[in-house]
Amino acid sequence: MGGWTTDDLDEMPVGGRRRELVDGALIVPPCPTNTHQSLVMRLGAELDRLCPNHLSVTQAVEVRINRRRSLIPDVLVTTAEAAARAPSRFQPHEVTLAVEIVSPCSLTMDRFAKPALYAEAEIPLYWRVETGDEITVYTHRLDIVNHRYVGDGLFTRVIEVTRPWPIKLSIDQIIPRHVRHGPPARPGATA
Repeated sequence: MGGWTTDDLDEMPVGGRRRELVDGALIVPPCPTNTHQSLVMRLGAELDRLCPNHLSVTQAVEVRINRRRSLIPDVLVTTAEAAARAPSRFQPHEVTLAVEIVSPCSLTMDRFAKPALYAEAEIPLYWRVETGDEITVYTHRLDIVNHRYVGDGLFTRVIEVTRPWPIKLSIDQIIPRHVRHGPPARPGATA
């Protein structure tokens, strides 16, 4: 079999770019936008604030599925035990929830490819955050028999779920400030 492996990823210099593998194909997405990163940061911070002690929230850490598959969720929830090792990557069985924030350049990956790969790796929960005219959060749980996700929630105002722990979170709390309020007025401008 040709293509890239995780050994190749390990040998690459650290360059601040995400590198993912899907069946040996190297994927290097463009740098995320400010809005994307602000949403990731705010969602991660809110989940971390609500997170019980037996779990841990982080962002943009590699999930190494096998030698030819390696993905980097925008936000992820892992076991506290796995997080305590301060790893540079997690194994799928250590991940409870993978979250992807959809960007214009990641539509196919985040809506189709990544959920299929996370489900095959048996990650119990997947959230997809759509960022069109409004923020919409789609939550999914793993159908372990069929190795695919089943949608179990669509939220536009308040995320309210029972897994990975009981969460009630207003979507307004994760919307980046510059999106919620628009650009600031220029000094000296009149209304």
